[in-house]
Amino acid sequence: MNEHDSETISGMLQQRGYTQIPDRETSDIAIINTCSVRENADKRFFGTLGQLKKIKVQNPEFVACVCGCMMQQEHIINAVKQKYPWVDIIFGTHNIHEFPDMLDELFAAREKQKASAEKERADVETAAYPADRRGYNIAKHDVRSAKDTRVVRVYDDKKEIIEGLPAKRLFRHKSFVNIMYGCNNFCTYCIVPYTRGREKSRRPEDILNEIRRLTQDDVKEVTLLGQNVNSYKGIAENGREWDFTDLIYALQEVDGLQRIRFMTSHPKDLSDRLIRAFVECEKLCNYIHLPVQSGSTTVLQRMNRHYTREQYIELVQKLRDAVPDIAISTDIIVGFPGETEEEFADTLTLAELIRYDSAFTFLYSIRKGTPAAEYGDQIPETVKHERFGRLVDIMNACSRQKNAAYVGRTEKVLIEGVSKKGSDTLTGRTDSFKLVDFPGELSLIGQIRDVKITDSNTFSLKGELID
Repeated sequence: MNEHDSETISGMLQQRGYTQIPDRETSDIAIINTCSVRENADKRFFGTLGQLKKIKVQNPEFVACVCGCMMQQEHIINAVKQKYPWVDIIFGTHNIHEFPDMLDELFAAREKQKASAEKERADVETAAYPADRRGYNIAKHDVRSAKDTRVVRVYDDKKEIIEGLPAKRLFRHKSFVNIMYGCNNFCTYCIVPYTRGREKSRRPEDILNEIRRLTQDDVKEVTLLGQNVNSYKGIAENGREWDFTDLIYALQEVDGLQRIRFMTSHPKDLSDRLIRAFVECEKLCNYIHLPVQSGSTTVLQRMNRHYTREQYIELVQKLRDAVPDIAISTDIIVGFPGETEEEFADTLTLAELIRYDSAFTFLYSIRKGTPAAEYGDQIPETVKHERFGRLVDIMNACSRQKNAAYVGRTEKVLIEGVSKKGSDTLTGRTDSFKLVDFPGELSLIGQIRDVKITDSNTFSLKGELID
């Protein structure tokens, strides 16, 4: 979701004639798009913000902007205002579409400020001052120390969904597409409902039209985005309510679209009809991200997740009964407040039972404003780290074994670009979201080609093109 927001911000700037560059030291504008899910991101944000001050000192015309989920929290905004007064623009998740207007407002304020400062200098140079004003320091009226020109615009919630915003896509041949915004689940550890607001679903016609336009621009794969895509409820022009599975079946009929992915999927809303869609919709990829968060029913209750360990296992079994080789990834939080060793053991046994293809594992971190932040039985960091290590060992072993099973198979791979391993190596994803590196020509980027898997490791596969 944050990546797609960044694409939108880049797209709006591109329309204004700006070019994205990798070097912040020589940039005219820098935007930090923040995430509030984990404490580590908060720390990195303030560290990066401090680095931008050096650029501001050397170039007062430099524009520093901060946005995203962190900016939807009052204590963060206050910290930025007080400790980083040189930040020029602050905006939240609900008013990204206003960013170009905020830039205009900032530049207008700066021009007005400059004119005022020039007039004041002229007055100082021409006026006759009494003896006690001799030695008046004109430098005090320099632009950098004059009246504050900051633009701060943060809404509590998005009143409407803004359509038609541009995006500078990260990938030429695949795209993120928001189908809804916000979250109604209020998991006790999660700040998202407070920073992204309540659930709002886009009209199905708007989603379909956007994806048709993308396919005309040679996009072959879309990833449907939402905090909980399973709870999508879009109202069509004729007044009929569409659910998420309705949308999947409609996308199956879009000419030029070859792959459909989605994230994130909440287990409590995963329907039997959506599971059937994995069988009936050829374009729906053979992969699902299904966050479990904990293998303990009692921890899940304290997390306000609305399902039990047994219900989650049953869902996975239904998925694998329908599509035996479906790839499944998950999210797991280690060290949730009050988690006992027995409850953590339930997570370890669940991981061994499910045998995930991959997992995003996190140490629980306190998010100010969430119910869990007030729980008194916080787990010591040393205990969290020790448990985390045990879980990662199991997850990595499962990933290695899952990937090893691909060796010798031929997979269809959407070629995304040049691999980090070298300019003569391409990289892409299988239908099941496995990363594959293989030798190939740049002209193949954007194509879906057969690749024979020749080797594997914990996090990726190696292969060779089949002509």
